[in-house]
Amino acid sequence: MIIDRADVIVTSPDRNFVTLKITTSDGVTGLGDATLNGRELAVVAYLTEHVVPLLIGRDPARIEDTWQFLYRSAYWRRGPVTMAAIAAVDVALWDIKAKVAGLPLYQLLGGASRTGLLTYGHASGKDLEELFDSVRDHQEQGYKAIRVQTGVPGLKSIYGIASNATFDANNGVRYDHEPAQRGALPNEEDWDTRSYLRHVPTVFEAVRAEFGPEIPLLHDGHHRMTPIQAARLGKSLEPYDLFWLEDVTPAENPEALRLVRQHTTTPLAIGEIFNTVWDYQQIIREQLIDYVRSAVTHTGGITHLKKVLEYASQYQIKSGMHGPTDISPVGMAAAMHLGLAIHNFGIQEYMKHGAKTDEVFEQSFTFEDGMLHPGEQPGIGVELNEQAAAAYPYAQAYLPYNRLADGTVHDW
Repeated sequence: MIIDRADVIVTSPDRNFVTLKITTSDGVTGLGDATLNGRELAVVAYLTEHVVPLLIGRDPARIEDTWQFLYRSAYWRRGPVTMAAIAAVDVALWDIKAKVAGLPLYQLLGGASRTGLLTYGHASGKDLEELFDSVRDHQEQGYKAIRVQTGVPGLKSIYGIASNATFDANNGVRYDHEPAQRGALPNEEDWDTRSYLRHVPTVFEAVRAEFGPEIPLLHDGHHRMTPIQAARLGKSLEPYDLFWLEDVTPAENPEALRLVRQHTTTPLAIGEIFNTVWDYQQIIREQLIDYVRSAVTHTGGITHLKKVLEYASQYQIKSGMHGPTDISPVGMAAAMHLGLAIHNFGIQEYMKHGAKTDEVFEQSFTFEDGMLHPGEQPGIGVELNEQAAAAYPYAQAYLPYNRLADGTVHDW
């Protein structure tokens, strides 16, 4: 059995997705997610022009060898475009291997280490009333752990607030589940760190008073603070017992996390913009984080992210894989299989995709009582409805960006 063809399929049901479909000479197919939010076509070109020609005729069973070949033969290593392309190949090959074996993928990764995956959802609001309604809605959906994002007085539109989402120019409806906004240019939002640092602790005080001490609460700083500002936030949130504080400062500077660690015991989650084990090497070794935030889709696939998480396990650091709607159902399923198998699973981010996406990607995974499970279908448990996919062509979309009051471009 050899790889007979590989197709790169771009579709935009509720947002843009890039899917690699590999077909063997025996007619077995495998899917991989290559979506890079706001830069999707860069990965399409990398796959179509450089990777696909190298796959034809290869043995699909040689997953590790193919990974090393694609990574090392390019010479120009790492980076989100390269690693998303390699991830798509890797997941598609695992999908094929599991289908040939007649087993759900997690069985090939060592079998289940748990009965399901604890999951968190995204609650948000411009003010406390709207936020409380969102928390209750997520609880009604079954979520047992909830990320809390809030508006800040004086700021018009900031990251993570669903009701700030603009309207989709293609069909006139708001798509709160996806911050990337369709259009020729990215939207500009405003930011003020001092106002944020004053406001956020009062929000968590109110949430704890309303919902009690037991519910696991998470918060995303989204790279917007300096190290000392991040340390101040972590310290001010200690009374509210966060499950984690995510991306408090730009993660490219590992030494910044040393300063944060000196000042707070709030658990830290980092890494959704990382894409190799080498990005993590220092911060895992020095135990500067508590949760690894990378996605299968952006970190070289199952083969590579499993190595990252095995390294993290030596330091009692757990997984917290990235899983909003810029990860397609293919990437989400891959994360579930990996999360079910590894010992050091922590929690899985999960935002439900829209109805159009569920039409395009036929899924076997389940979400019940706050827990995800990938299902027992052979492979990863997702199939692409290509006829439905063709009805939703690519639409240019960008994530927003921030400016400070004086006009300076700032981390979003």
